[in-house]
Amino acid sequence: MSDFSSLGLSDWLIQQCKQMGINKPTPVQQSCVPAILEGRDCMGCAKTGSGKTAAFVLPVLQKLSEDPYGIFCLVLTPTRELAYQIAEQFRVLGKPLGLRDCIVVGGMDMVAQALELSKKPHVVVATPGRLADHIRSSNTFSMNKIRFLILDEADRLLEQGCTDFTKDLEVILGAVPTQRQTLLFSATLTDTLQELKTIAMNRPFFWESKSEVRTVEELDQRYILTPEKVKDAYLVHLIQKFQDDHEDWSIMIFTSTCKNCQILNMMLREFKFPSVALHSMMKQKQRFANLAKFKSSVFKILIATDVASRGLDIPTVQVVINHNTPGLPKTYIHRVGRTARAGKNGVAITLVTQYDIHLVHAIEEQIQTKLKEFSVKESEVLNILTQVNVTRRECEIKLESTDFDEKKEINKRKQLILEGKDPDLEAKRKAELEKIRKDKKLFKAKIQKKQDMLKKKKHQQKQATKHT
Repeated sequence: MSDFSSLGLSDWLIQQCKQMGINKPTPVQQSCVPAILEGRDCMGCAKTGSGKTAAFVLPVLQKLSEDPYGIFCLVLTPTRELAYQIAEQFRVLGKPLGLRDCIVVGGMDMVAQALELSKKPHVVVATPGRLADHIRSSNTFSMNKIRFLILDEADRLLEQGCTDFTKDLEVILGAVPTQRQTLLFSATLTDTLQELKTIAMNRPFFWESKSEVRTVEELDQRYILTPEKVKDAYLVHLIQKFQDDHEDWSIMIFTSTCKNCQILNMMLREFKFPSVALHSMMKQKQRFANLAKFKSSVFKILIATDVASRGLDIPTVQVVINHNTPGLPKTYIHRVGRTARAGKNGVAITLVTQYDIHLVHAIEEQIQTKLKEFSVKESEVLNILTQVNVTRRECEIKLESTDFDEKKEINKRKQLILEGKDPDLEAKRKAELEKIRKDKKLFKAKIQKKQDMLKKKKHQQKQATKHT
């Protein structure tokens, strides 16, 4: 493998990499850095933990050092935590330049952000929603001179679904110049990104990791087949086992909903496990504080929703436990990518119920690897089953008394107001749509019933004709 100097990077940048302990470029850096330095658009697809962030940070800093001016680069990313992580990498590697960065994410003071943007920082790292809000409501900054537009976790930003960034991206793309370099990076290649390859961009360079396997070799991937009602007991048993055998290990637990995340955290705290939670229903400051506590190993266990599944680089994570089997293989790939990073070993264990077998098959097909069974002494799990179930129920009752679901509804209303929508009208519209759907269903059922009756009648007539 070549070194950084062969990629065309300046000595000062190579020195910064050495100070960070990065001595040799990873394949994604080796392939993408020269193309970006040549001025080409780039789309890089590589496994999680393969050094994608540095693959765009290094060439951007090199170009910035040649021609430094305010708002030079804009990085868009789907989650707030990832935005802070990317900004930190820019800050550390760009220290000799006196790099000025600005982080624009939701949940933080909008006025303070607007003030920072007006000071023309070199690099803006943002989540699309909050940046689009600034562009719509403010004229104190301009993005019409940007040289680089970077979409990190591009597949997540461009896919349409539960959190659709389309409208916000349209606003942002309308504010940045057409003459620019566009860089897209992701760990999972989706149909949306495949379509983008066909759009003639600025001499686009496309690089995808050659490996058929979408997860790293150092990752030991396991499953435990468990009935739904015993799942929590298995989780508690696993954590106890890992803590007894390796007390310095850090564990990440992924679950499907904010409510479940909160309950699991309360439950593990009852069992005196050092855990913190991370989900979108928490205040942003609390999210950052909990993540910092986990990163610095003050707490060894982080329970999170998929808000933490992408891009977060926490080198100390040795174990990832999927409390639920992810519905999409790419969600699984991102989750388990939080361990076994940068050549280290890691373990990923997925708790699989009888209803999840088809999901496991889809995951195995995508990652080109069979998950192995993780052996557990069932008797030890059954010993703690009643205690775990009772503790969970107590935690659920405690959470219900805090109006958690009510807060969720308030947050939804706030979001709609920020998007310029009337929450009551939206609720009315939703109810009307639901009524139309129900009426359609009933109408279809009626038609089907009539058709079945006609078929039956015809069949009876045929039979009668035969007999006569």
